[in-house]
Amino acid sequence: MDPERKRRLFEALVQMGFKEIEVGFPSASQPDYDFCRMLIEDDLIPDDVTIQVLVQCRAALVERTYEALQGAPRAVVHFYNSTSELQRRVVFNQERSGIIDIATSAAQLVKKLEKNAGDTQIHYEYSPESFTGTELDFAIEICEAVMDVIEPTSDRKLILNLPATVEMYTPNIYADVIESFHRTIRDRDKVILSLHPHNDRGTAVAAAEMGLMAGADRVEGTLFGNGERTGNVDLITMAMNMFTEGVDPKLDLTDIDALRRLAEYCNRLPVHPRHPYVGDLVYTAFSGSHQDAIKKGLDAIGADPEHWQVPYLPIDPKHVGRNYEAVIRVNSQSGKGGVAYIMKAEHGLDLPRRLQVEFSKSIQHITEDTGTEISPVALWDQFEATYLPEDAPIQLISHETTTGDKSSRITAQMLIDGAHATINGEGNGPIAAFVQGLSRELDLAFDVVDYSEHAVSAGSDATAVAYVEVKHPNGSVCWGVGRDESILNASLKGVISAVNRIR
Repeated sequence: MDPERKRRLFEALVQMGFKEIEVGFPSASQPDYDFCRMLIEDDLIPDDVTIQVLVQCRAALVERTYEALQGAPRAVVHFYNSTSELQRRVVFNQERSGIIDIATSAAQLVKKLEKNAGDTQIHYEYSPESFTGTELDFAIEICEAVMDVIEPTSDRKLILNLPATVEMYTPNIYADVIESFHRTIRDRDKVILSLHPHNDRGTAVAAAEMGLMAGADRVEGTLFGNGERTGNVDLITMAMNMFTEGVDPKLDLTDIDALRRLAEYCNRLPVHPRHPYVGDLVYTAFSGSHQDAIKKGLDAIGADPEHWQVPYLPIDPKHVGRNYEAVIRVNSQSGKGGVAYIMKAEHGLDLPRRLQVEFSKSIQHITEDTGTEISPVALWDQFEATYLPEDAPIQLISHETTTGDKSSRITAQMLIDGAHATINGEGNGPIAAFVQGLSRELDLAFDVVDYSEHAVSAGSDATAVAYVEVKHPNGSVCWGVGRDESILNASLKGVISAVNRIR
């Protein structure tokens, strides 16, 4: 990661609310050293933020680390060495005593060099790396040996960090080990017990959560689980899990898409579309039954807006800066609920249930033929072509209506198959009168069996939409839709739309 990306990531972490930020490995990397110096010399570290630097338990590297920290207001010096049985045997060819000597020698050096740190407030963190492959009794022994050197107090605690450098067992076993360490380590009130889970088994978040319940105080992780191999624990997922349980994580996650874009830019790696809470598809339902349940849940929110209770959506997407527009998307698995939701959310049309069923069938044919999902724009194009075609064979030009005490009469000017026609009708209302006249003109018997209408917008420029279901003598039924600034005109156009489709 180049300095510009590092700086953007650091500033974002500060803005999110993180108070301890590991900024690099300055003794092992010149870019990390330079970045550490830039933060200090350019006064980029807020008063309530502490930077942390990583260093192996090697004298030359420890000395270089303190050079990088000169002038910092505060810093955590995080020193570590590997302690697992495998690495003792294969990598270091050392007995336990030799590994303890490596850790305590480094502890002595970091404490000695603190005297040359000027006004920098130094705090210490020690990690028995590969803790999950280390015998628990030895992990406690080496940590207590480091404590003997550092001499932590209740006011200046030592961070003991227990890395699951490689995940080696299930989260419940990990939690048992953490609890045993928590209960056994001496001077527990002088220790901050920290977790550092990796994700080799895909359970880093679960392990971290159970580790906290087992007695840990602190978790080290990354945004969206970036890190070596399968990555570190994802702090965003952890924070959002807390949020869903009613616990404030004290992090600003109100624009989670911006955080994702930043992480992708800085890490040059994509975040998976199904990554919890942030992926493109995590608030999206394609399944018809899911869509129907989500639609009904969103409709019910109006009665109890204080409590989020929507099936399949554990949080309100708006809490992380997302919206409902992409909650429901339509493919071949989708049913009427998904189609109806998009027509209402995107286009303001509240389709009657039987119209939902009718229209969704035509959409399913399209998605099955193409094998892809259909966009809201394409959905509208299909709806318009089906119910609101501009070149329909029957069109309304104008009409005059008179209403008496018991009946209404209508005279309408029409285009029927390209020819001008005048129709006259009488009925118990304008729509019934129009149906009578049009039926006689076309020599087509049909009945209106359902009708509804609503306004699409409010105010003087409101548009009305009417939905009309008609039935042919042969038993077939179909729907028509009409739109107009006039409710009556919209209704008449709805009748015409249905008749155009049933002829």
